[in-house]
Amino acid sequence: MPVRAEPGALRIGLTPVFLDDQMSFLTRWRVWLERRLKRPVMFVQRGSYREVLDLIRGGKIDFAWICGYPYVRYRHELRLVAVPLWRGRPYYQSYLIVPADDRKSNALTDLRGKVFAYSDPDSNSGYLYPQYRLTTLGENPATFFSRNFFTWGHRKVVEAVGVGLSDGGAVDGYVWETLAETHPALTRATRIIERSPDLGHPPFAARPDIPEQELQQFRAALLGMPADAEGAELLRLLRLDGFVAGQPSLFDEIARMAARVRRA
Repeated sequence: MPVRAEPGALRIGLTPVFLDDQMSFLTRWRVWLERRLKRPVMFVQRGSYREVLDLIRGGKIDFAWICGYPYVRYRHELRLVAVPLWRGRPYYQSYLIVPADDRKSNALTDLRGKVFAYSDPDSNSGYLYPQYRLTTLGENPATFFSRNFFTWGHRKVVEAVGVGLSDGGAVDGYVWETLAETHPALTRATRIIERSPDLGHPPFAARPDIPEQELQQFRAALLGMPADAEGAELLRLLRLDGFVAGQPSLFDEIARMAARVRRA
């Protein structure tokens, strides 16, 4: 689907968010950004990280909220703009989950020969981390599970595991914890059996040829959200504390995991 925007509009790529009323939220965020940036803003939503990455790498959009895994794979083609602060820090974790009524599975190795749900092949928390963990255990990720599938959304991983469509899954811990606040019935149907180390939170990135002034203005808008009443309310709905400019080194551990999985 081509990206069509009015002249001068800032185009921002997103994958599906986990909010129930996401259209209302994105409308409020768009209006807020337009007021701060004094120009039209267009959110471009796609169903996978790959689709959003193709758009930003091809210069069809200006910014994108992506995952740390594709950021480290393509950082020579992207510019880091800002990193979310969750619980006061620019980090999050991958959670490995099983159905709540499965009391026998207490480690990843207990899921050998079972069905496993990943979120997206370009997701750090929903794909790279469990692949990496299996390599550290001397296992072959391609043959360890009897079957695996992609849900194309972290919330859908929680739902698939909770209703028994999958014996286990990998999910963004920030999403799981947010769902625990907003939809506790979903997360109560699952149980966490492992948390990854702290990893750089999914960042906002820009196309490499973005004009410096545009990058700085967008970064300033994100970093200024907590100081504005409406911006602070939008952050509250996202369960975030704000954004920081961040450093590429935040994603060094993800790069290390990706390198090991490639070697394996």
